[in-house]
Amino acid sequence: MSVNQSSMTPTRQAFLLGLGIATLGAVFFSAKAIVAKLIYRYDVDAVTLITFRMLFSLPFFLGIALWKSRTDAPLSPAERGKIVVLGLIGYYLSSFLDFLGLQYISAGLERLILFLAPSFVLLISFLFLKRKVTRLEWLALLVSYGGTVLVFLHDVRVGGSNIALGGALVLSSAITYALYLLLSGELVRKVGTLRLVAYAMCVSSVACIAQYFLLRPAGMLVQPHEVYVLSLLNAVFCTVLPVYLTMLAVEKIGAASASQAGMVGPVSNLFLAALILGEPITAIQLGGTALVLCGMYLLSRKKA
Repeated sequence: MSVNQSSMTPTRQAFLLGLGIATLGAVFFSAKAIVAKLIYRYDVDAVTLITFRMLFSLPFFLGIALWKSRTDAPLSPAERGKIVVLGLIGYYLSSFLDFLGLQYISAGLERLILFLAPSFVLLISFLFLKRKVTRLEWLALLVSYGGTVLVFLHDVRVGGSNIALGGALVLSSAITYALYLLLSGELVRKVGTLRLVAYAMCVSSVACIAQYFLLRPAGMLVQPHEVYVLSLLNAVFCTVLPVYLTMLAVEKIGAASASQAGMVGPVSNLFLAALILGEPITAIQLGGTALVLCGMYLLSRKKA
């Protein structure tokens, strides 16, 4: 093995590791749509659903936030302000819009629309941050988008009357999440992954809980025990774990590559929805899945 090959190997391995972390985070994060659909069966609305999600998540994030506040240097006022903004747009506004949209569209279509987030990340990076987007990144995106178009056509054909409303809400969620990824990518190297996520999620949790008590009576917090169990799963496996995996991936490979790894989300959701919710898998959906996987493979070939 040559010197050049040896020197490139650790960097290449680090990129693939980051890509793998981002992919795993995307799979866990995608599962929240499945859990949300299960919770909606108990006549729980989006405001209550997201409140339970953040109530069960808050102890994890608050514990980490308190620990990091004692061990790390104090944040500057500017950093505190940016974290508040991240918390409000990332896992408050984006999540709320997402769960609202899920009331009207299928879990598979929800993940398909959220899949547009990488294109917003790349576009904003290219237009405003002067980031160079490689031909391979564009190709990976286009190939994967070909897969999403196939699935989109299928879901629109079988969708209900409120599919436009639900789609618009989830699309807005994708845009705000893309902004969150970009802003966090600039800040995570200064503040650190654990602290940034913990602080931002504490802000999101407070905002979600405050929203609930402004819009709903406290008595609606009394729900069947199945709702609490599903909400706990939603908090731990579909919120806390994927949030940290995604931020770790952003730190390792950047916001654009981490968001593109989220392409695997619609693929995993397709099979999870079939297995758990009984949503059918068609030949069109399988063809779209194949294209998404091809896009992921092309992304993995990117030079570190």
